[in-house]
Amino acid sequence: MKIVAITSCPTGVAHTYMAANALKKYAASNNVEIKVETQGSDGIGNALTADDIKNADYVLFAADKPVENKDRFIGKKIIEVPVTEAVKNSDNLIKNIISGNIKSYTLEASGDEDLDDLLQTSSRKGIYKHLMAGFSNMLPFIIAGGICIGISFAFGITASNPESPDYNPIAGFFDTIGGGKVGAFSLIIAILSAYIANSVGGKSAFMPGMVAGLLANYYKTGFLGGILAGFVAGYVAILLKKVLKNIPKSISSLKGALLYPLFGLILTCLILWPVFMPIAKLMDLMVQGLNGIGASHKGIIGLIVAGMMATDMGGPINKTAGLFANAAFASGNADFMSAMMAGGMVPPLGIALCTTLFAKYFTETERKAGKTCYFLGACFITEGVIPFAVSDPVRVIVSSVIGAMVSGFLTQYFNIVMMASHGGIFVIPITNKPLLYTGIIILGSVITALVLGFWKKFSAKKN
Repeated sequence: MKIVAITSCPTGVAHTYMAANALKKYAASNNVEIKVETQGSDGIGNALTADDIKNADYVLFAADKPVENKDRFIGKKIIEVPVTEAVKNSDNLIKNIISGNIKSYTLEASGDEDLDDLLQTSSRKGIYKHLMAGFSNMLPFIIAGGICIGISFAFGITASNPESPDYNPIAGFFDTIGGGKVGAFSLIIAILSAYIANSVGGKSAFMPGMVAGLLANYYKTGFLGGILAGFVAGYVAILLKKVLKNIPKSISSLKGALLYPLFGLILTCLILWPVFMPIAKLMDLMVQGLNGIGASHKGIIGLIVAGMMATDMGGPINKTAGLFANAAFASGNADFMSAMMAGGMVPPLGIALCTTLFAKYFTETERKAGKTCYFLGACFITEGVIPFAVSDPVRVIVSSVIGAMVSGFLTQYFNIVMMASHGGIFVIPITNKPLLYTGIIILGSVITALVLGFWKKFSAKKN
């Protein structure tokens, strides 16, 4: 049997490549020929050729965002699973494909599909995948823009303002390219909306989604407005494909270039226009509420965010926490970014430390993986914990969550502000309290290591 596969995760950093390695490992052990194309943050790797696809019995999409160049697989049997399924359960996944005990469908040629078929396809992807399509494409704007703003702040809070006596042209440069007036931050909502729309309704929804996202940003509706704009634009595109399906052939060629974008834009904005102002007021109340929260209450939110980050190591719960922190960040509140990053760094660092301090309770393979976790944790790649969580889920997850929650609470209690959404130790210098933040992450990691280590020691004595 021959399988070709594509792996892809929202950030394109860890799950994409872990899934590829797991699939190749278990395909080999089951005598299955497989080739895996990775669609990660650095582009397409190990690209599938036309012959690879032609000779394949099955095409596997292990992805949490839309697959690029999907039209290559028209007429092939497609299997779709979350990328975490390939990471954690590749052996059973390969065996189910061999036995035929798994759902598949045949990819049809794109075009003016029936509305029911389009809705069925959209439903199969699910709201989570549509959101992740927007989030993954928006993330580079938040990361790069946030770091540039943080560099600007390093020269002084008002150093980027030309009217300030503290003005510094370098600070002004970084604030301009990263900030929300004309820089990276000004495009966050539009990119989110456009790629959600594209995921829901295809290419014809992209432009209406982009413009609706720009309007959502203009009216200060924040992430709520951007998400709504994306879904509305996507489903308007699906509706237009149904309505315009049977127009005369003489003008059929105008659909892609004129009719879909024009009527899609008009209908999308007509639907959204009345709701933008109420959403803007709601977002304003939410931002005021977040800004007015006291240290102890902020600590509870930080505790929850960090705990969620550590719960499923890059899965849906982790991504939900990240989406919340990034949404608050893009709306002008950077407080919870420090809790989010601490929650993602503590588990791998804590597990790594545990394999060092309590080495005899781990296998040789686990001890080697633990050394790798030092690097992964420092880089804010939580997924390094997954192999440990698969083999010992309760103890690893519980100890990771405990350490992360302590760190998350303390980041908010001490009002630590992080101006970047990724980067780990490399962006700690742009926080307002870098030494304290480093100490909080170390403390959480030590707690995770001790909880897991003594838990393993107690279990070993009991047995």
